[in-house]
Amino acid sequence: MHLLILFFVTFSAAFMATVPPGLLNMNAAKTSVEKGKLNGIIFSIGVSTMIMIQAYIAVMISKFLYNNPEVMGLLLRIALGVFGFLAVYFYIKARRNVKRKMKIGKVSKKNSFFKGILLAALNLLTIPYYSGLNVMWTSSGWIKFELWDIGMFILAAGCGTFAVLYMYTVYFNKLENKTRKFSKNANYILSTLMLVLLIITIGRIVYE
Repeated sequence: MHLLILFFVTFSAAFMATVPPGLLNMNAAKTSVEKGKLNGIIFSIGVSTMIMIQAYIAVMISKFLYNNPEVMGLLLRIALGVFGFLAVYFYIKARRNVKRKMKIGKVSKKNSFFKGILLAALNLLTIPYYSGLNVMWTSSGWIKFELWDIGMFILAAGCGTFAVLYMYTVYFNKLENKTRKFSKNANYILSTLMLVLLIITIGRIVYE
């Protein structure tokens, strides 16, 4: 049962983190429009593959710190900083009234998969984001540092990311006119989620 809960909460967190229009999902949409849906899907698979690698790195970082109780307090404070920063970051993004069109890099048909991997690797927030989530899931008992749990966490992170990119790939034409409102609402939701995680982390630190 805890594996199902782990998959659901991690999938949801990955999904929400990928929803706001950005470099990755807009490139997935552009690739689909210019090179066909298949290439858009291949690009999305490349992105999701790198996200899974980054999620694994995040788990290993969390595991190392968790196995060293003397630095567990530091881990919680790192998570506190990450969630605080992300709460402010997403709130500012939601408040901005962006009128200019987002710049989208070129994606060649031949290298769609590797372009997806490269662009995903440039996202420096992914590892601290999943490290923070891993701390919270560990504290809640939703994840253990065992093979099945780690595999489920990584799989859910990849699937949640791919689900959003697939939506952008297939349904972008329908969403294009609603992009600004869609982005604003999604960023508000993400900011609220980060605030909730921030409060939970503070409570955990006080309890410890």
